Amino acid sequence: MNTFKTFVVVNPHSANRRTGREWPQISRAIREAIGNFEALLTRAPGEATRITREALKSGFQMIVSVGGDGTHNEVVNGFFNLEAGKPVPVNPEAVLAVVTKGTGGDFRKALKIEKDIEPAIRVLQEGKDRLIDAGMLTLVNHREEKVTRLFINIASFGIGGEVDDRVNRQTKALGGKISFLRGAVVATLLYKNKHVKISIDGEKKWEGRVYNAAVANGQYFGGGMWVAPGSKLDDGLFDIVVMGDMSFGEILAGGTKIYQGKHLEHPKVQVFRGRVVEAVSEEKVLLDVDGEQPGRLPSVFTILPKSIRIRMPE
Repeated sequence: MNTFKTFVVVNPHSANRRTGREWPQISRAIREAIGNFEALLTRAPGEATRITREALKSGFQMIVSVGGDGTHNEVVNGFFNLEAGKPVPVNPEAVLAVVTKGTGGDFRKALKIEKDIEPAIRVLQEGKDRLIDAGMLTLVNHREEKVTRLFINIASFGIGGEVDDRVNRQTKALGGKISFLRGAVVATLLYKNKHVKISIDGEKKWEGRVYNAAVANGQYFGGGMWVAPGSKLDDGLFDIVVMGDMSFGEILAGGTKIYQGKHLEHPKVQVFRGRVVEAVSEEKVLLDVDGEQPGRLPSVFTILPKSIRIRMPE
């Protein structure tokens, strides 16, 4: 049995509301695996962050996030207080665990947790706790305010933000991959590459038109796209994958290569590594942050080495 005092944060709206319908069965399975816990179901966007922070301050030692990648992102933000723009852990010894019930499941893939509830619950029971990196970024939100937030998997800008904006406004009943593919096709037809300046660790690395650029802690985004095959969760570095001024024809010709990690072979794709990434543009360039669309550039992305403890498969 789990020896941690455990709190479960549940997004009942994830997976096209299936999580809420299936929560009684999921709850029983978690209790059988780790024993007693407390739980709350979220009612609005952003609430998982507040619930997590209050649970940690109340002495809970493990937080289980039940939902999609956006829910996991909110929970990660609850592990930290922002003091003078710097993240401070609420409890440095606290552990995050994820039970993914959502559209994309990209962070689950980064953790090498198999799909479906049973493998995730086995990880709760038998997994190993390990320190991994997180990311911090500043951005301009939809109210035109400069804000700071954390991310755990991948933040990107360009077509990714446009796809998120479209996918999150439509039904996801057909599942993650199909929803993202449909959103990507429509967004690509309408999208025009943006002119962006990118600096990494204080050195200018890119200036020109960008189809998409991913600042990666994990490897997957967009419902299974293997955008950053070389990225590691605990090496203290981002992998920055810049897809340059690619035409619609080039995107179509690439087909499913990004799902196989073979897009890196394209001459208009470059990969950099670094700790601090700054991206600016005079155009409106939307962000994708762990599958959510919180705002736009300008942004600064900063790696936070080994800043969060997470339960993973052995």
